[in-house]
Amino acid sequence: MKPKWRERFAFFGSHGHPGSPEYRQGLKNLTFAKRILISTNIIAFLFGPIYFFVLGLWKKNLSLLGIWVGVIVAVVALEVITGVTLPDPIPQAFGFGMAALYMSTANYAYYLQRTRGIQSWNPFEGMGKRAPSQ
Repeated sequence: MKPKWRERFAFFGSHGHPGSPEYRQGLKNLTFAKRILISTNIIAFLFGPIYFFVLGLWKKNLSLLGIWVGVIVAVVALEVITGVTLPDPIPQAFGFGMAALYMSTANYAYYLQRTRGIQSWNPFEGMGKRAPSQ
């Protein structure tokens, strides 16, 4: 395992899931660069769906792709119903938002898969106040 993953896994192991107060407090004690390393994943931002499949997070990936397709269908339906075409920055913002979802969920999802064997469909598992279930 690469050193960056070992560092992320060690942080999650000692500070808990991203929704916990211990996690937030632990992040506050890190440098800016370490906070970015632990809480985000630039490769997932740039290549989200492909990267999730490479990591073996296919269930979470399909869930995120379903959300993405649902948003696209809703936007297209809104445009058809109203007869108004949205300006380009709005769909681009949706794409950026999806990339941000991949970026912010990748590290902890991979941690759950590798350390606890959790392969659920919920891409946001452990991101809220409740700990992930086995």
